[in-house]
Amino acid sequence: MNKNNQSLTGLALQKFRKNFWGVLSLSFIVILMFVALFAYVLAPDKTKNANWGDLSIHSKSPGFTVQMLTLPVSGKTEETHLSDYFTGKDFIQPKVPILGYEIIGDSLIYKEYTTDADLAVTKTVPLTIFGTKDAEKIKADYIKQQKFILGTDSQGRDLLSRLLVGSRVSISIGFVAVLISLIVGIFFGAIAGYFGGKVDAFVMWLVNIIWSIPTLLLVIAITLALGKGFWQVFVAVGLTMWVEVARVVRGQVMSIKQMQFVTAARALGYNNGRIIFNHILPNSMAPVIVISAANFASAILVESGLSFLGLGAQPPIPSWGGMIKDHYNYIILGKPYLALAPGIAMLLLVLAFMMVGNALRDALDVKAE
Repeated sequence: MNKNNQSLTGLALQKFRKNFWGVLSLSFIVILMFVALFAYVLAPDKTKNANWGDLSIHSKSPGFTVQMLTLPVSGKTEETHLSDYFTGKDFIQPKVPILGYEIIGDSLIYKEYTTDADLAVTKTVPLTIFGTKDAEKIKADYIKQQKFILGTDSQGRDLLSRLLVGSRVSISIGFVAVLISLIVGIFFGAIAGYFGGKVDAFVMWLVNIIWSIPTLLLVIAITLALGKGFWQVFVAVGLTMWVEVARVVRGQVMSIKQMQFVTAARALGYNNGRIIFNHILPNSMAPVIVISAANFASAILVESGLSFLGLGAQPPIPSWGGMIKDHYNYIILGKPYLALAPGIAMLLLVLAFMMVGNALRDALDVKAE
């Protein structure tokens, strides 16, 4: 097809598809979004926030396997609802890691797991709690081998499950923070570039003040003002990232408002709001799209820094930054994977967004061949 007959959007998409690293990074981001959405379906630990753990199996290496005994609670059943696939289960039957067991008479005798078998505590439970005295049925239904693919954390929780569920925080912070920054930044940038004069001077004064404050310190200040919490962090990060968007939009609007189609719109009597939102902004979105991809990466890093400082998502909500905070000292204690696993996941996600941003920049560059 002749390029002259294609729209600018079509040409940009065609150029983007030719960028191998851009397409690969976008595919990785899409896959990770599905993983985050269905984290509780994929995670071995189905509890809310993947928060089940046992200190007897803390800090175990990847591939660790242990026998797990389920002890039913009288009057409580473990039910699965549709919402559990997205939010996790509020209740699961208690589980106990064990070294071994035997059934004698009407009782099940087991040894609780410990690294030193000589110190293992022996306990006895009646078979009536299982609702059957059939040894084979008890063995099949209540005693199973559990494998921890990435090992366990310092609290004995499944590291893989925490990693999968924690991806929700990083991806959510990217979307929410960028959305807030776009709404605020486009508004202030558009009115500053279009009206100029005192409006422009005021907006740029505000932008320069916010830009002069270190991002992390400003986010911490906003977080402390709004309070610690999941959504407070999202709002705080978004409110510190709009200045870049505002500067870019302001420059684009100042350039586009001098063009003939804007003059024609004014001559037709269109109001300022219609000219800005229907005619100017749609023609200035290319650089905004590129900077939004970079802001995704920045938001993820800022949230991770806040979680590391204890101001991000609060326990027991898992986040990659929080996981690094909890285990960074294990790097010198011979178990670096506890901090490296979330660190590598964060690195790959940030790198993917940066690669997508670079690919979008090249695709939307009208001067590029």
